[in-house]
Amino acid sequence: VYNLLKEGDSEVTELWVEISEIEFLKDFSDLELREFLERFNFISIQKGNYIDYVVINKIAFITMCFQFLELDINQLSHLLNYDGFEALIQEILSQNNYRTIKNFRFSDKSNLKYETSQKRYEIDVIGIYQNFILIIDAKQWKRKDSYGAMNKAANLQYQRVVALKKNPETISDLIQKLLGMKCNVRKRLPFTLIPLMVTLETNWIKINDNSVPLVEIYNLNSFLDELQVNLQYFKTVKVSKIIAQKQLL
Repeated sequence: VYNLLKEGDSEVTELWVEISEIEFLKDFSDLELREFLERFNFISIQKGNYIDYVVINKIAFITMCFQFLELDINQLSHLLNYDGFEALIQEILSQNNYRTIKNFRFSDKSNLKYETSQKRYEIDVIGIYQNFILIIDAKQWKRKDSYGAMNKAANLQYQRVVALKKNPETISDLIQKLLGMKCNVRKRLPFTLIPLMVTLETNWIKINDNSVPLVEIYNLNSFLDELQVNLQYFKTVKVSKIIAQKQLL
């Protein structure tokens, strides 16, 4: 399956392959094939153009293969384009009980925009668990990228977090959307916003000069496991008040 994905198009997150093109499946009967593929949650059979296709979900394949293949997550991540890389980060967060959203955009309505000359922001991935909110910038950096470039990007991510806090309606709506209308959001106050860079390859920089962590995708699971222990070393922003949404009855 890995070889099929490696030869396929990195621009798609699902690969559709005719059964006849997969050598080890060609001799299966229809019943045997379906029983065999039911063992794997990343493969399904779907009909298209009057024939059946084997459909491989790349994100599900990569997350399942962490523990089975000798390939590390960095190699597996190369099967994805930028949008797929963001989706992989989102899936890892979801598997760690985070509520997530991808490609969140907002306008800065505060006075901060006069200092930064920036009115619009986009955040690649946001995840919330308990009262921790990860504000993630996904970077498919190479090892050769300079310290200056990485450091600057991490500082810009911190600026996005500051801008988010300075727009109370935006952050309140975001939190309520992630947690659901039935959640009593005020009971979780204060929320801790954590700017974070997630990179494709291993970098020698683990934290920038403003205490923003840079985490390679390979270590994202362990970063999440150890977050509360290491939080004291990271730059964070506290949100102590939110604006309650009016619920339609």
